[in-house]
Amino acid sequence: MAAIIDGKTVSLQIKEELKQKAADLRTQGTAVTLAVIQVGDNPASCVYVRNKKKGCEYIGIGSLSYELPEETTQDELLSLIRELNGRGDVNGILVQLPLPAHIDEDTVIKAIDPQKDVDGFHPQSVGALCIGQPGFVSCTPAGIIQLLKRSGISIEGKECVVLGRSNIVGKPMSLLLLRENATVTIAHSRTKNLKEVTSRADILIVAIGKPKMITREYVKEGAVVIDVGINRDENNKLCGDVDFEDVEPICSAITPVPGGVGPMTIAMLLNNCIESVRLQS
Repeated sequence: MAAIIDGKTVSLQIKEELKQKAADLRTQGTAVTLAVIQVGDNPASCVYVRNKKKGCEYIGIGSLSYELPEETTQDELLSLIRELNGRGDVNGILVQLPLPAHIDEDTVIKAIDPQKDVDGFHPQSVGALCIGQPGFVSCTPAGIIQLLKRSGISIEGKECVVLGRSNIVGKPMSLLLLRENATVTIAHSRTKNLKEVTSRADILIVAIGKPKMITREYVKEGAVVIDVGINRDENNKLCGDVDFEDVEPICSAITPVPGGVGPMTIAMLLNNCIESVRLQS
């Protein structure tokens, strides 16, 4: 039976540590504030934004919320970002994705001051990660590293396969694993002999957005499996990209969906908010 890697428990540990750091900063006269911008009322985005606000409240940092109508223009959004960039009382700026189709996400991400880019999506943040410079790291990959380390899973020297090459998860994930001295392969929809590639992995990280695609044929016996996916199955029940029931009996450790990677993303966003104080000093 595989060990279940419990993201809820690990994220709570991190939040408790951050609560103490936030209290220490307050005693030094430093308040930390996150500004969250949401355009439109995408139901999933509403849930994420609510959870981010709750997280800020829990660790004791301020949050500003800008809930803009769907018809907000790109220029109006960029104007708000410029205003927040210039405010000394705002440490982090987060624009909830996806944005409505008439707004260019790339332009919006580039408009955020890299020193306030707590999502870690700005090209400067990504470049800093590539060459080992200080900067914000994308929250989901950073959370996965913490999940592995705090679950006693060694990364150094391991063969790691990252399935998925998105800018938000796949690419930064591979860079963070390299930083931890793993041997890293990135696989994707065009990879030939995919089962053969993923079956080499000591640690398999799956972020492809296809419900229950990964079955035991893709997994080496005794591997650690991290499932980043969040989907709905045919019964409208939450599930990951990994077929948990099929894979769990043969691996050594696995994340559930929900309750695995998801809670870690918000924990690492809050961590980036606290880190912003050091990066901005």
